[in-house]
Amino acid sequence: MVYFDSWDEFVSKSVELFRNHPDTTRYVVKYRHCEGKLVLKVTDNFECLKFKTDQAQDAKKMEKLNTIFFTLMTHGPDADISDVSGKEQAEQQQSKKGRGRRQ
Repeated sequence: MVYFDSWDEFVSKSVELFRNHPDTTRYVVKYRHCEGKLVLKVTDNFECLKFKTDQAQDAKKMEKLNTIFFTLMTHGPDADISDVSGKEQAEQQQSKKGRGRRQ
């Protein structure tokens, strides 16, 4: 079990782990309100990668990691994730909502 101090290193190793073993890799999010800690874990039963934080700003980073994993799961482990950004995609979906007929 390895705890990472660097967010970028955790993301790159997690994506690499998923691409090497897409069928057995799991991604777990654990939040303990009483401690105010968020723990992200990516494992394939042989290697376990963890990132622990108590910073609220890291929740936005977690959204981006979720988007990366969803992209890899739906488009396959060879999908291009260089342009993946959770916030931009959410804004695009919201901007499409009001394009109906006015009443």
